[in-house]
Amino acid sequence: MQPRTKKLALAFFLLLLLSGMPLPRLFAPNAQAQTDKPFVVEYYYKTKWGHADEFITLFKKNHYPVLRKEVELGRILQVHADQPRFHTTEDGRWDYRITIVFKNAAIANDNFDASEIIKQLYPDQDTYKKEEQRRFEILDAHWDLPVKELDLTAK
Repeated sequence: MQPRTKKLALAFFLLLLLSGMPLPRLFAPNAQAQTDKPFVVEYYYKTKWGHADEFITLFKKNHYPVLRKEVELGRILQVHADQPRFHTTEDGRWDYRITIVFKNAAIANDNFDASEIIKQLYPDQDTYKKEEQRRFEILDAHWDLPVKELDLTAK
């Protein structure tokens, strides 16, 4: 590119940027593909010693059915759980990893209100709330980790 052409291109870019107009699609490649791409989040749960079985029992009773309803609604594509086969050091220990594959990142971050699903599934809201409170009381730690696929064949 000629120096003059570079200056004109930069001036045009700055004009678009300052005007608030959307930048041409050239600057946002694959924007549509990114919104349609599944979005994966891993949820880690570390329970207090001796409470792992109680935690997963409450999870399967009170939270997993809500997630299954979201699968039926098409918000979530897949839910699965893992637990370590062996133990690790205490600082790296976790008891359960729940992986949720959302339809896309927008849905994963849209602050969906599941209260109507919860009321429908659990008419006894007092019991539900007590059990959910207990599920979190027996946790030592909980963290959410959005993950992305890494293409090992890409250069």
